Amino acid sequence: MRTVTALTLVAAAALAAGLAAAPRGVSTAPAIRAQAVPLDATNPARTRIGSLRYLGGWALTSGNERFGGISAMAVRRGEVVALSDAGTVIAFRIAADGAVSGTRIAPLPGGPGKIASKLNRDSESLQRDSSGRFWIGFEGANAIWRYAADFARAERHAAPVAMRRWPENGGPEAMVRLADGRFLVFSEERPGPPGSTEALLFGGDPTAPGAAAMRLGYRAPTGYRVTDGAELPDGRVVLLNRRFTLLEGVSAIVTIVDPRGIVADQVLMPRIVARLAAPMTVDNMEALSVEREAGRTILWIASDDNFSGLQRTLLMKFALELPGVPARSTHMRQGAGRGIPAGTS
Repeated sequence: MRTVTALTLVAAAALAAGLAAAPRGVSTAPAIRAQAVPLDATNPARTRIGSLRYLGGWALTSGNERFGGISAMAVRRGEVVALSDAGTVIAFRIAADGAVSGTRIAPLPGGPGKIASKLNRDSESLQRDSSGRFWIGFEGANAIWRYAADFARAERHAAPVAMRRWPENGGPEAMVRLADGRFLVFSEERPGPPGSTEALLFGGDPTAPGAAAMRLGYRAPTGYRVTDGAELPDGRVVLLNRRFTLLEGVSAIVTIVDPRGIVADQVLMPRIVARLAAPMTVDNMEALSVEREAGRTILWIASDDNFSGLQRTLLMKFALELPGVPARSTHMRQGAGRGIPAGTS
C-alpha cells in the first residue's frame, strides 16, 4: 500500500512516525461514530458520478486506538467487516441514518510475524465465502492466510511461489474470489505483460498446498494503482484504483474488467465507470465491497486514513447503474456469511 496524502513533508514525516507506532493491543476505547458527508460539498444536491448514484456516506471516527487504516472490507445488509493494514478486524453495523451498533475491534488471530502491527501484518486484501471463511492477502510477506468463520482461528496459509518476487510494498493489494472458487490476486506494482501490472488467477484456494496460478496483467488507468476488487453478479469484476499527485491530491477511479475466458498473459483492459476527485468527497480510497440490495447492485467504498488525524476514514455507498449487470445474486460471495470477530467494543 502506497501512503498517499496532500500533506507537507513535515506532516508526512509525522504521519510516518504515527504508522510506525501503530497500536498493538486490544483496546476498550469508545465505539465508532458516523458523521454524514455529501458527495460534493460545493453542490450538496449532486448524487451522480458516471455510472454510480450516491446513496449516502459517512466520516467514521473512534477513540479506539486500533481503529483506522482500512484497506479492505466485506459488507452485507448493513454489516461491515473491515480490515485495517495493521492486522485488525473492525466490524460494525451501520443503519441508513448512520447509526452505528455492534462494534467489535480486535487483532487477527494469527498472521505473518508475532505481533499484529503495520510492520508485521500489512493486511491489504480480504475475501469471504458463503461459509463465512475469510482469506487475507499480506504485503511484505507476500502471503495469503485463511481464517475460520468469525475469525475464530487461522486455518492455514501460503506464500505462493508466483508471488515471491512481488515488491515488499506492492504485493497482494487486491484479491477477488470468483463464484466458481477461483481467486484473482493483483499486485500493486509488479510489472506484468507489456503495459500492465501483474495479476494471478488461482484455480482454487491459494492457501492450498501447491496451488498453481496463471499469470495475467491488469492495465490500470494512467497513473492509478489498483487497491481492491469484487465480483459483480454477472461474473465481471469491479476494481477500485487510486492516484495521488501534488497538483490534484487524491482521486479514485472505479473500473470494470471481464475475466471470463481469460488466457495466460492476457491483459485485463478496464472500462471506467466513475471517477472521484476534488471537489467531491474523496480520500485515500482503498476498500471496496459489492452486495445486492432491493434489486440493485451496491458498491461500498472506504478510505484508509493512514492512522493520521489529517486524513479521514470515509465509508460511501453507491448504486451501480450500468446496463448488463443483472439482478442476480448467485455469484455474490464477498458479502456472504456473518463473520463478526470476537473482540472489544
